[in-house]
Amino acid sequence: MSNTPWLDVQGLSKRFGGLVAVKELALSIHPGEILGLIGPNGSGKSTAMKLIMGIERPNAGAIRLGGVDVAGWPAHRIARQGVGIVFQHSRPLHRQTMLENIMLALLPDSLWRLRADRALIARAHAIGERVGLGAVLHRYPNTLPFADLRRLEMAKAIARDPKLVLVDEPFAGLTAAEVGTFSRLIDGFRAEGRAVLLVDHNVKSVAALVDRVLAMYLGERIAEGSAEAVMRDPVVRRVYIGGAIETQVRTADAAHPAAPLLQVEDVTVFYAKAQALQQVSLEVREGEFVSVVGLNGAGKTTLFNAISGLLAYEGRVLWRERPLAGRSAAAIARGGIVQCPESRELFGALSVRENLDLGGQHQPPGESRDRLAWLLDLFPILKTRATQAAATLSGGEQQMLAIARALMMNPQLLILDEPTLGLAPVILEQLSKALHLLRETTSISVLLGEQNVTFALPHADRVYVLEHARIVWQGAPARFAVEAGAGYL
Repeated sequence: MSNTPWLDVQGLSKRFGGLVAVKELALSIHPGEILGLIGPNGSGKSTAMKLIMGIERPNAGAIRLGGVDVAGWPAHRIARQGVGIVFQHSRPLHRQTMLENIMLALLPDSLWRLRADRALIARAHAIGERVGLGAVLHRYPNTLPFADLRRLEMAKAIARDPKLVLVDEPFAGLTAAEVGTFSRLIDGFRAEGRAVLLVDHNVKSVAALVDRVLAMYLGERIAEGSAEAVMRDPVVRRVYIGGAIETQVRTADAAHPAAPLLQVEDVTVFYAKAQALQQVSLEVREGEFVSVVGLNGAGKTTLFNAISGLLAYEGRVLWRERPLAGRSAAAIARGGIVQCPESRELFGALSVRENLDLGGQHQPPGESRDRLAWLLDLFPILKTRATQAAATLSGGEQQMLAIARALMMNPQLLILDEPTLGLAPVILEQLSKALHLLRETTSISVLLGEQNVTFALPHADRVYVLEHARIVWQGAPARFAVEAGAGYL
């Protein structure tokens, strides 16, 4: 590995209005080295990569490629400087064969030289063989599985012989076997002496492949070093897990509620050709709090959207032992399963009270009034903000409003998707107290999806760990720290 970095980034910053997406980031990558860039959603990883590629323009900082500062250059000039990118989402030309797609990537920029000679065709064949497409080069992209489209993105990236390869989420939507194949392809870049920046939510796959890891949070670097050292770093673990893992002992009755309420059996979901869930099974019983923990991109939101009737799926979802297949999302919600989405989906121009009234519009008037009074006691801050527009609330207040609106629908099962995302510690404490009160004073069951283990476990009767689209562990919260906690990242 060369002593001189091919990529050297110093003081890189990017603002979107009042939001600082990347703040004074510094990183370097040498030829023959793979740097893994990790961090939860909103940490600034993708923005940093777009700044390096020229897709976004930085507000400050230097991006040196082989000693040349390219900060602010357009993407096509940076590509000519020796940078290739493997996009997360494949964008093939569907009227061209796989071979023709690779050939187009090989053609020079000059319009006067757009002619495919024998050498270019041979080169395209060689690249296709290298990434595992040799047997399908004659076929069209829309006839091939998702993994082959990802291979095509790899082929297009290396067609211009880049010195630096940016790889965005290469393992998303792949099976465990395919992850291994793509890891070997990326490792081949290192063997050829290329510098590689690898961004992915699958922390374990990144850790097994890279030379160094840089962890980001809220736009800043929080740790850098070997994968093992970064994954042990207390700040990194707090960002991903939330802090010290604590559980609460449940009484026998609470730990073993009687009747099954929700049963998910071997549910599989694809987004186009990308597999987002693989034979996931779980259950929630009457009065039970169940937590599904997993890193961003593991499949939690996909699971909840399938249960709520928002996505097509294979397998079965049973509600009180009756299949939900064929029911609309509205019918499922009116039937007792209500989801509070990660994105909150509030009506920003409407007041707090109007958002709550919309949640209770299908309830009898008397019941709706009683439920509103109960919720304003559960979330006192909403009482003082009743006439305020939802868009003007803080993030924590918006999250409380989103949960309260879901509860206005009188659910039997409340699905909470990442309720702690982006919230300050003081708001997390208030939200935790509200969930505890909900548990102690109602019969509502809760299915909670969280990356923040510290928040998820104290409220749970049982825990499922979702990793790379599959359930990899399940059990009592007290067993999590011993059996699954160390390997969570």
